[in-house]
Amino acid sequence: MPRSLPHRDDLLIAASGLLGGLALYALGLSSRPVAGLPRRVGLVALAVMAAVELLRRRRPLVGLAVGTCALAVDVCSGNLVATTVMFTDLVYAAVLYGPPAAYRLLPRACEAVTVIGTLLSLALIRRPEAVLVGCALAVVTIAPAWTGVGVRQHRDAAEAARLAAERTVLLAEMDRREAVVAERARMARELHDVVAGHLSAIAIHSTAALSIDEPDTSREALGVIRGNSVQGLAEMRRLIALLRGAEEAGEPAATPTLGGLDALLDRTRAALPDGRLTVELRDARGPGPLPAPVELAAYRIVEESLTNAVKHAAPGPVAVELTGADGRERALTVRVTSALDGGAGGGTEPRAPGAGAGLVGMRERVALLGGRLTAGPAGDGRWEVRAELPLDDEEKNT
Repeated sequence: MPRSLPHRDDLLIAASGLLGGLALYALGLSSRPVAGLPRRVGLVALAVMAAVELLRRRRPLVGLAVGTCALAVDVCSGNLVATTVMFTDLVYAAVLYGPPAAYRLLPRACEAVTVIGTLLSLALIRRPEAVLVGCALAVVTIAPAWTGVGVRQHRDAAEAARLAAERTVLLAEMDRREAVVAERARMARELHDVVAGHLSAIAIHSTAALSIDEPDTSREALGVIRGNSVQGLAEMRRLIALLRGAEEAGEPAATPTLGGLDALLDRTRAALPDGRLTVELRDARGPGPLPAPVELAAYRIVEESLTNAVKHAAPGPVAVELTGADGRERALTVRVTSALDGGAGGGTEPRAPGAGAGLVGMRERVALLGGRLTAGPAGDGRWEVRAELPLDDEEKNT
């Protein structure tokens, strides 16, 4: 419906009031004129009152002003109840649909008009019946005004509740999207950390098998390739089962711990067919368990650092050091160093291609725990990855 047309309910109220007033006039059911005006003038007031009912939503204050004048003419020419009833609806609509100032001031103005009208009636009539004028004014003005106040308060409260519900839904949707993005990032880190090491070993040994035409070397390389393929598939299956929430019974735990570092280092030692890297572990953590998130992050950082060493490091030792976490230190320090020859890649092409997401994943893991990560040349011809993973009482109790 176009905005220029009156509301359907307003049309119904106006038509009902007009027809009811005409019926009352035809039956002669009107009060005695106060100012001696012809009764037919009341029909004009009735028509005007019905017309301004069409403005009760769009121009409520204009309708109330015109309706007040029409009611005065109606009273002077013999009051019709239909005209008065429509006026009370105009008062109600002015409070309900009017601006905030009308909502605050109109009920007080109606009370003042009632008090003043009662006092004037007592002064002019000087009989107890004058109080009835005040009662009539209260019914016509105060009652609809305060009814409008109550309805408007409930309407505003309902609107506020609706807006609050919409904001809650919006915030919930934003939280859901952030959770999805965070979960995707976590899955990407886990997938990279699980697969990258095995695929790097496969790529290196397959290159060796293709470049060295020796049956024993090729057989050894194929054995390493098969072992890494089987381990990679097992870890992929475990990760997929974890994501589906249906991990099979009897499988190893999906979350690795620092207790598995020895096996990880053994796999790294076998990753290069020529044995050009020697891997050493120096575990000075001290006794006592660590929070699961810290153990997982430390394991993945060591795993990714060893994978990068297999791809890029120059021949020489690769040292893995774990320090702190002994009750005096408030952080677990993970340090992995490898030989650096002419740059991070040893001045040559990497032995296996990479996705370039290793350092990004490590930084994300450390940031989630509120720690610090540095990766780069150590100044003594070595490449160093150093991560500080904070430990606090809350994490220890997790």
